[in-house]
Parts: sequence; C-alpha cells; structure tokens
Amino acid sequence: MAAPNADWTRVSTGPVPYSAFLKPIQKSQQDDRDYRLIKLDNGLEVMLVHDAKADKAAASLDVAVGHLYDPDDMPGLAHFCEHLLFMGTEQFPRENEYSEFLAKNNGSSNAFTGTSNTNYYFSVATNALSGALERFAAFFHCPLFAPSCTSRELNAVDSEHKKNHQSDMWRIFQLNKHLSKPGHVWSKFGSGNRESLTQVGRDLLAKGLLEGSGQKGPIGHLKSANGSSAATPLSSRIPSPAPSSSSVSSELEGDGGVVGRETRRRLVEWWSKEYCASRMRLCVIGKESLDELAEMVAKLFSPIANRGRDPLPMINDHPFGPNEKCTLVSTQTIMAFHVCEISFPLPYQPPYWQYQPGHFLAHFVGHEGPGSLHSYLKNKGWITALSAGPQNLARGFAMFKVTLHLTKEGFDNYRAATLAVFKYLALLRSSSFPAWYQREMSIIRGTRFRFAEKRRPEDYAVWLTEHMAWPTPRELIISAPQLVQEWDENEKPISQGEKQVREILQDLRVDQGRAFLMAKAEEHERLRGPLQWEKEPWYGTPYRVEGLDENFVAEAQGPNDIPELFLPGPNEFLPTNLEVEKHEVDQPARRPFLIRHTPLSVLWHKKDDQFWVPKANVVFEVRSPVAGTSARATVLTRLYADLVNDALTEFTYDADLAGLSYNFASQLLGLYITLTGYNDKLHVLAHHVLERARNLQIKPDRLEVMKDQAKRDWENFFLGQPYRLSDYYGRYLMSEKQWTVEEKLAELSSITAKEVEEHVVQMLANINMRILAVGNLRSDEAIQLAEMVENILQAQPISPSEVVERCLIPPDASNYVWPTLVRNPKEPNSSLTYYVHMGSFLKPQLRVTSALLAQILAEPAFNILRTREQLGYIVSCSQWTSSGESELGLRILVQSERGPGYLEGRVDAFLDEMKEKIETMSPEEFAEQKAGLERRWREKAKNLDEEFNRYFTHIDSGYVDFYRRESDANLLNAITQDDVLSLFLSRVHHSSSSRAKISIQLRSQQPRPKKVSREAISAFVNMIADRGFSAANAPWKEVFPDDTEPLFAQFAQYWQDTLAQEDWNVPSDAAKELLESLPALLEQYPAKTESEAVIPDDVSVIQDVAAFKSSLRVSDKPKPLVDWGDLPTANL
Repeated sequence: MAAPNADWTRVSTGPVPYSAFLKPIQKSQQDDRDYRLIKLDNGLEVMLVHDAKADKAAASLDVAVGHLYDPDDMPGLAHFCEHLLFMGTEQFPRENEYSEFLAKNNGSSNAFTGTSNTNYYFSVATNALSGALERFAAFFHCPLFAPSCTSRELNAVDSEHKKNHQSDMWRIFQLNKHLSKPGHVWSKFGSGNRESLTQVGRDLLAKGLLEGSGQKGPIGHLKSANGSSAATPLSSRIPSPAPSSSSVSSELEGDGGVVGRETRRRLVEWWSKEYCASRMRLCVIGKESLDELAEMVAKLFSPIANRGRDPLPMINDHPFGPNEKCTLVSTQTIMAFHVCEISFPLPYQPPYWQYQPGHFLAHFVGHEGPGSLHSYLKNKGWITALSAGPQNLARGFAMFKVTLHLTKEGFDNYRAATLAVFKYLALLRSSSFPAWYQREMSIIRGTRFRFAEKRRPEDYAVWLTEHMAWPTPRELIISAPQLVQEWDENEKPISQGEKQVREILQDLRVDQGRAFLMAKAEEHERLRGPLQWEKEPWYGTPYRVEGLDENFVAEAQGPNDIPELFLPGPNEFLPTNLEVEKHEVDQPARRPFLIRHTPLSVLWHKKDDQFWVPKANVVFEVRSPVAGTSARATVLTRLYADLVNDALTEFTYDADLAGLSYNFASQLLGLYITLTGYNDKLHVLAHHVLERARNLQIKPDRLEVMKDQAKRDWENFFLGQPYRLSDYYGRYLMSEKQWTVEEKLAELSSITAKEVEEHVVQMLANINMRILAVGNLRSDEAIQLAEMVENILQAQPISPSEVVERCLIPPDASNYVWPTLVRNPKEPNSSLTYYVHMGSFLKPQLRVTSALLAQILAEPAFNILRTREQLGYIVSCSQWTSSGESELGLRILVQSERGPGYLEGRVDAFLDEMKEKIETMSPEEFAEQKAGLERRWREKAKNLDEEFNRYFTHIDSGYVDFYRRESDANLLNAITQDDVLSLFLSRVHHSSSSRAKISIQLRSQQPRPKKVSREAISAFVNMIADRGFSAANAPWKEVFPDDTEPLFAQFAQYWQDTLAQEDWNVPSDAAKELLESLPALLEQYPAKTESEAVIPDDVSVIQDVAAFKSSLRVSDKPKPLVDWGDLPTANL
C-alpha cells in the first residue's frame, strides 16, 4: 500500500483501490489532455492521460533495470528477457496473440533494453485499449517463458547481435564500455548473443553439474546445479485477475536441451528477483475518462508482485578510474570516416533539472555561430560537423562529450583540433556568464513547451515513463525535463545555477578526459606508421590505448590563446510575435487550396485551423531538367546543396536554436528548400537562404571538403545493412532515371569549382516550382513568399510535365532474379527483397484491395519467417509504391545468415501457407482486418508536421489526390474476401501464370559455419558404438537436442573432450581416427540448414541490368486526378 502523504488520497470507489496524487500536473497551455498520477498498492506508479480527441491509444511500461543489471556470468539476460516476454502468457498462451491482436486493431508494439531500464510499449485503436492492456499487463505478472521458445529466442538475440556486428556505432559503443575500470558494470555486453547466454550452461555441463536425466518440473525446468528446485514465476506470482490458461502442449519442443533449460532457469530466477512492481512506471493514453482508465489499470496491473526491491537502483560509481583518464584510444572502423570524441565524467544530470548546467555548457561548446569552436575548426578546414552535450549513460553516472567529425586534413591535425577543444573550455572557465544567457535559454525552452504539439501517442508514453524516474516533484513530471529556470541574480556571491556550471567546468580538463580517435586501419597507419592493436572481445574491434603525451597535456592545461574564439552574443532570431490568428471552424479543412498559379510555380496553402500554434511549414520544390540528367549532373547538384548548407551554418544556427530551421537538399529532379518553425521571422530566414543559394560563391577548398564527404558517404553506403542494399537495388531496377552509387563515385573526383558554378547557372535558368505553405500564415503572406522565391531566382519557366518521376513496370508472366554480392566481405548476413507487381496505384479498387492483402500478410510474415522459422532478425511484408507513386506491389524482405536462394524458397512456402489462411479465414477475422485498416486510414494528423507531409506527398507526386485516405476507407467496405483471394492468386502466389515478380538475392561473401545434420550425428554415434565403445552412451542428446543442427566446431570439440575422458576408455589413436571421420560424414549427410536452393531453369536471371531496364515499360506521366477548381476565385 502506498505510504500516506498529504499530496495523495486513497481511492476505493472501484473494485481495486489505489492512491491518487492530488496536485494538478503542470502541462503546456497548448495541451488539451487531462492527466492523473496514481500509485497502485503494489508500488507501481501510473500516469493516466485522457485525450478526448484521440483516435489512437497507447501505453508504455518502464522497468528500472537494464543490461547493467545482468548477472556477471550471463551477459544479455535482460535483453533475452525482453524478447521472451512477448512469447505468451498464462492468460494468453499463444505466442503471437499480442501482436496479432494489435495488428487487427491498427496497432503495433516494440520494446528496448537500455542500460538502466527496459521499456515496453504499444499503440492501438482507441476502442481496443482494454484488450491490448489486458494482454500487455500479463507480460509482467504471468509470463510463460515457454521452454519451446528458448532456443528460438536465443537465435533471435544472436541474429540481432550479428545484424549489428559490422555496425561502427555498436562496435565503438561496446569498446567504450570495455575500456572501463576493472570490475565496473559499465563494461557489460548488453545485447548478448547465444554464446554469452549459454556459456554458463555449457560450462556446468562440462563439469557434470547439470542433470541430464530430462526429468522435468511442473513447467519444464530441470533441477539447478546445486540440486535445489529452480525458480519459476509461479512461486512469487500474485493471482491473475482472470483464470489463467495452461501452457501450450508443445512447450518442451525447442527448449535448447539441458543447456537451454539452464539458461531459462537462470532467466526465470532473474525475472523473479528483478521485475518488481515498485520498479515499474506505466503510462496509459486513451479516450476513456481518467476514472475509467484508473479502474482499468488498477484491475489489470495490481497482480504484478512487489518483491521489495529498491524502486530506483542507482550506480553512483563512474566507469572512469585513474587509468582511463588522460588517455587516447585509437580504434579501427568498418566505414570510412574520421571522428575524434572527447569524454569527461559528469554527475548524473536529472537531479540538476532546475538549471540543467550540462545543457548550458553544451550551448557554448556546440555553438556554430561566429567565434565558436565549430567556426574556428571549420575555417581551418578540419571538421564537417561538431556536437557537444551531456549524456546520461546509466542511472547514476553520465558523460560530457565533444565529438568532432573530421575532414582528412582534420584527421591529420587531430592533435591541434583536440587541443582547440581544451582551449575553448579554458575560455569558458575564464569568462563571465551574464544571467541573460540562462534567461535566453529559459525563454527558448519555455516557448517550445508552451507551443508543444502532440506527437504519436506511443512515443509520448515512452517519453513519460522514462521521465517519471526523474527526481522531480510529481506535479512537474511533464514540465521539469522540458523547462529550465532562470538564475537567481539575488543569490550572492554566485547564483546556484552558475555555481553548478562552474563546478562541471572545473572537471572538463585534459587530465579528467579520454579521447577516442576513430578511422579505418589504413588511415591510422598512414598517419602514424605500423601500430600494435588489441581486440575487444565481443565485436573484435581493434584498438590501442596510450597516455596523452606530456607536451600535449601541458598545452591543454594552459589558458586560451586562440584569438578567433569568443562567446556568442544575443540571439536575434528569438520570436517576438507569437500571436496565433485563430478562427474557430466547425470542421478543419481537409486539404490545402491552390491560391496562386504562374508559369513558374504553383502555390498551395492551408491556414492552420486545428493545431493553433505560431508555426508554419513551407517547402519550395525546385525542379530542373538539368539537375539529374546524368550521373555527373546528380553529383553536381548534390555538391551544390552541400555547399549552400556549408555557407549558411553561422547565420542559421541561431535561428535553429530559436525554433526556426531550414533544409536545403538535392533530389533527382532538383532541390527541396524547406522551412519549419515559428512563423514570426520565417520570411527573414527564407530570404537569406534563397539569396545565398542564388549568389553562392564556390570556394575550391570547401568544395574539396564536400567532395570528400560525398565520397565517404557513397563508399560507406555499401557497408550498410544488407536489407537496405537489396531494397535499394530493387528500387533502382524499377526507376526510370536513377544513377547508381558506383556511377556517381566515378564522376566525383574530376569535378571542379568552375563546373559546379556553371551547373548551378544552367540548373536554375529553367525551372518549375511546387510550393506548399501550411500553418500560421495568411494567404497573402504565403503569396509574398512565392513572389520572393521567383524574384530571387529569376528563372525562366518550363512545363510541369517536363520534369517528372516515372517508374519501370515489370511485364506480366515474368519471374526475374538479380543475384549479386554483399560488398562488405566481413558481413555475415545475406538479404532477399522479393517483389510482386500488382498494377496501377491509381486504380482505387486495386489500391485498396492490395493494402488489405498487405495488412493480412504482414503479421504472419513476421511470426512465421522470423519467430517460427528463425530466418533472421529483419523480416517484413508491406505494400510497395513505385517511384512517382504510380504503381504498386507487395514486397517481402528477409535478412538472414541463410543464403538468399533458400530464403526465396521459404517465402514461396510462406505464400502457400497464406493461401490456405486467406481461403479459410472466418468472416469475423476478415472484418477485423478491414476494420484495423480503416482505422489506420481515418487517423487524423497529430501535428502540423504530419498534416504538411500528407499534403506534400500528393503535390510532389502530381496527382493532388488529397482525399485519398478518406475515399479509400469508404471503398474498403465494399472489398470482399474473394477480392483479396483473387488478387493474391493472380498477382502474388507463385502458382500464378500471370504474376510479375522480381527478387534481389544479395549474398554474403562470408562462408557459413559448417553444421552437423541429425543423420551425421546418428552415423557418428553408431560408429562409436560399432567400435564397442560405451562413449556412445554419453549424454550428447542433452547438448545437441533433436531440433538442432549443431555447429561442426562445437560438435567436434564436445566429442574430442568426451572421448578423452578416462571413464570411457577410448584409446587416443581410436579417438583420433573417429574424429577424422567427421568431415566425410558431413559430406555424406549434409545439414538441412546448409542447403542452398539453385535458381530454377524457368527463372530469368538478370545479368545485364541496363538491358533489363531498357526492356521494361515506362509508366505514364503523372497528371492531377482531381480538378479542385480553386482558381481564379481563391481569396488572396
């Protein structure tokens, strides 16, 4: 029961009592939601959010333990627990019950394991919230941890780790953790893999400490190593609010043998100890009243046990000891980039919520205006970007990080660049901080909070549950993290806020920090000659650690002597007019209106009539026939856009801080110039951006920096995730005009400043523009912006139909495969993009039926191909629209260690299974699927950005079909099950004689580890028995269960150890002879998981990509589907 407190009151009106917080929750003036904080008697704290306008509900539950709380001998256990909680509960034992329920009700779910927390969340249609919450709550009081899932979810965790194995972000994150002071929990391997999660069981088995009799307890566990009964959720679980169901009958299949059962035993033991109700914080957002939400939550979540654990366990010890400070760590990267990151120990920041001193310092160190560290290093030609700020690593300790993204010249001068960081910190220590600095930050944060718009409800729920752990007064849970208080100038001799800043600054010194220098191996050795490297154990990342030399330390400890460095002045972009022109309407307008049409541009406009914020979103899409006419032209357009952004940095940085930002980006057809934020000074920023873009002077030195950055980006592209690459190739095959990364790289090196200048003149000489303005702008203000861009660019008009995006259409009765290789030779994963073409996206009946079919297939694709068949971590099935939004199809994506030919076979088998599912689907389930899709289409935009993006999609495509979502939702009612089945059989299933299919088979270059088939295992054991050795009776079945094909290395090692044991009396020469027979058995009885499908004879292999593309039909040019009739009568 919650402790009595004057701020809380006892509520006993419902069936399950709880305590309610009495003070009102401080929220934004813009926020029309109602909030209530309650605490259940088991200690679980809940934020209830009533949103009367919601069309989507959501919930998030945050548990105050993450991977730093893993047992020392079982890295990854918290992450493994996160995976298994999704796999059935006593109330809802079917593995995919939760995900299937959400999918049918326009919902989705996910979870993540952090360092000090694990967060589970979902979204769902508002009328399905209670059903979703009931399934969700059961995760935390009656999970099955079904033995049948153990081996599969070990594989899923392993696959997730292998997906990240070639990712520099993950590799460097773990290396940073590895290089902690001895024994510190920060060094733990958080994601885990199969090896880390089964090592304990394998070690115990090798020592004979695990029972191999297979005698199970009531839910399938073995006795623990010391003979005591294994812990299970049953012993400590409070009864469920509804009668619990029994476990599924197949629970013991796939339990991973005696080793897997030991991992499961340890998991249940850990969960029973660490998952405590008082450690949980829940947020529920729904349309129900606060009283209804409270009653629902109290009933469903009160069964969670309070195990008496510390509600918010802290780790106050910092991972930096004396040996970690004042060091330089050099590390090799997979991708080509140069980065230097300097980290300093920092106190855990949430207790400093009032003044947020870490963010105060980040404002200066990360500033990009005149006098800044960024400006100095950029003018030297040493960086492309700089970031700085506090980072809470775990609950109890933090870092202040300064990250320099270096150019090649900057990498060559990394010592001087790093020294400049310490000089700037010295400048800060010697400078005064007038209170107006903090006041300015307070104003910016206060304005942002005042006009904060709604976001996706699941994102908001996650944000709330994570911040409920902050040590703020409960009424400030929402406001405290978002606001910052001004310094009290009456506090003498120094305000508390400034004192906190000064204390942190004193520790941002060279003898307290650690520098991380990241680059490819050849770059390190080009700079410093041959080096000796160590390897991080989990990812194999090469690194070396050395102390910073005395001369560098002495210089870094000195005062600032760089005259170009000085502190920023007042921000001239702070908005002064925050008035919202508000005219209440019965219903918000459903589309923008065409209010201006000249030979050069069209202007669509919608005055905000529902969000009521002093903000606007404006985009100028500039289309030119010159922009993407060749690979070289595409490169020139990109470099121009990069140079514009580079030139604008100092001027626009203050605007960005003040909540007004721009984006100047290249695209195949030309340029996107986007402005978003407070509308007060939007026209000032727009004018400056356009003037600078039109009159840009190309500086050869900056061009070389941009070329080098583009080169790295494009080279690194091929080192990304295989599934992204196979999708890229699929898009490329079906795009009329798209230049490959290889083609662009071939052009890059020879481009000159003069050529860029000439290209810009030609590109901007003849254009057509599509403009959209949405938000707190009147139509006359929007017209002034359109006139401004036309006057500044001074271009000649071209026909809108001259520059459009079109796609290529695969012919009916075709079956194409494009086999190619993953470029990264160390990437273990292959990928398959499997695409079937359905027809025109412009045909409403086909579009709606296709979307419904994709909805029906999406959840089973994940459940079957990932969860059941364990093909890999990345699996998805979705509707795919073409370039230009004119054609559509269905795309199934799988990334796996299995070969792509095998994956394609499994996709075909999945489609066989789906044929039966659609044929036998009950009318009730079909109606549920339709209802879920209809709710998705009828969802309203949550904020100005979402509304803007919906409108611009239709303007960009040229079809201006603004009512499509609504008309499709209306049409959905007429779609029958026969319509879906007919489309599936004619356009998707592989038996169809008319379907058009293209698959991209992207194969890993890594040889797959050899596995041992069940037949080979039996043959080997029989061989031992035939030789008369009793070792054939060894408990090998406990190590290699019936449903597995073990790795050859593990199998051989097991038998080598077993045959060497004296108890079995196997002579060494006989043991050697037996082990030497294994390779022949592997050849004679190949493993099923090793098999790789051969491309059938009736499949057309794409060998000449250009010839293939030229053989495809080009889609029609887009044209408006609706004549809205807005002109010439629009009200200007």
